[in-house]
Amino acid sequence: MQKAKEKVNQITEGVIWQQLLLFFFPILFGTFFQQLYNAADAMIVGRFVGKEALSAVGGSTGMLTQMVVGFFVGLSSGAAVIISQYYGAKRPEMVGYAVHTAMAFSILSGAVMMAVGIWLAPFMLEAMGTPEDVMDLSVLYLRVYFAGIIANLIYNTGASILRAVGDSKRPLNILMASCLINIVVDVVLVVFLKMGVLGAALATIMSQLLSAVLVVICLMRTQDMYRLDWRQVRLDGRMLKRIIRIGFPAGLQSVMYGLSNVIIQTGINSLGTNTVAAWAAYSKIDAVFWMMVSSFGIAVTTFVGQNYGAGKMDRVRKGVGSCMKMTLAASAVMSVLIYNWGVYGYQLFTTDQEVIEIGIAMMRYLAPVYVTYVAIEILSGALRGVGDCWIPMILCCVGVCVLRVSWILLVVPMKRDIYTIMFSYPLTWVITTILFAVYYLFFSQMKRKRER
Repeated sequence: MQKAKEKVNQITEGVIWQQLLLFFFPILFGTFFQQLYNAADAMIVGRFVGKEALSAVGGSTGMLTQMVVGFFVGLSSGAAVIISQYYGAKRPEMVGYAVHTAMAFSILSGAVMMAVGIWLAPFMLEAMGTPEDVMDLSVLYLRVYFAGIIANLIYNTGASILRAVGDSKRPLNILMASCLINIVVDVVLVVFLKMGVLGAALATIMSQLLSAVLVVICLMRTQDMYRLDWRQVRLDGRMLKRIIRIGFPAGLQSVMYGLSNVIIQTGINSLGTNTVAAWAAYSKIDAVFWMMVSSFGIAVTTFVGQNYGAGKMDRVRKGVGSCMKMTLAASAVMSVLIYNWGVYGYQLFTTDQEVIEIGIAMMRYLAPVYVTYVAIEILSGALRGVGDCWIPMILCCVGVCVLRVSWILLVVPMKRDIYTIMFSYPLTWVITTILFAVYYLFFSQMKRKRER
């Protein structure tokens, strides 16, 4: 056990760029497998059922599930920040309170989301302007997804606890197992049993149930201070307030991102089923970039949180700089790969030539500007690690969400095409990056800490 502790404590003691990469790569591969099992539904129904099924699985339903789950994941990130800080400060009793409160909160939140999601599914899809020819399939997929959402939230909470203490390898192993199960069950239910969208939805929730069971086993078997004991799972009022105080801005930020993307999806829905299918497939290819940049964001949050808890502010600032440089370089490489070879990814989702042509145009428009988003993810992740959450949330909501929604509502009606819609992304990324750079360098909590 002592050896394990020393290994985890390398985050506060080891070579900075090496520790960031050692933590980053398991998160990246884990996120890859998470995206793979999400994309497996789209790939299989797109190839074996049709473009209507692809639109139902990857269009409006994808936006809504990302928004709902994203809010909870953002909210629970407050627990991850607190756990990483207390773990770095070596305060086991506070780590225990945070772990058990976070797990209780995930179960309660999942029950509420399940009931509300099943009830409101058709109304949410209708509000987004989901095409009539995919409405029934979309409602079916969304209701089955919400029926299994408790397992999804338990996994996300458990994985965030493991990452908060520096363990990014076991979440990777769990996702690899659940991804394999999802693909196998997808093939059986969709290809052989001809269950269509229902089969894809059932495969997703079955794989999520497996991941929840495995992460709970990991937490129950550890002898470290973050051990899960079901007899202690309850909402501690003071800890819950701390979790929400840090996590609510991140959750709200995720919802605002989601709402802006929902409005964009509504605009895309008005362009027809081919464009909806192309955007659904592109979102799966595009996810390769997002999983990379978000993995760096998670890595820097944990690194900053543990070193901040240990009182090592010099390592905090050096870690942010190293992470920024690595993410910028990786984003540039990713842009080149997607721009030149992303076309082969489209052929995994559909054989419809018109859908592929629309998708390629989307991909080559957005891939070159990925790098403009990097500072937003890294700086917001670093600031979250020290508990500075509200101002970054406001910057994102104003710079990305409000501006993007304003563009869609005011400018797109004057020229309703896919390029006008997509321009909202680089426009808002550049403006928000400037806002974040100014805040981080001159006004943030880390700046004030240094001046003291």
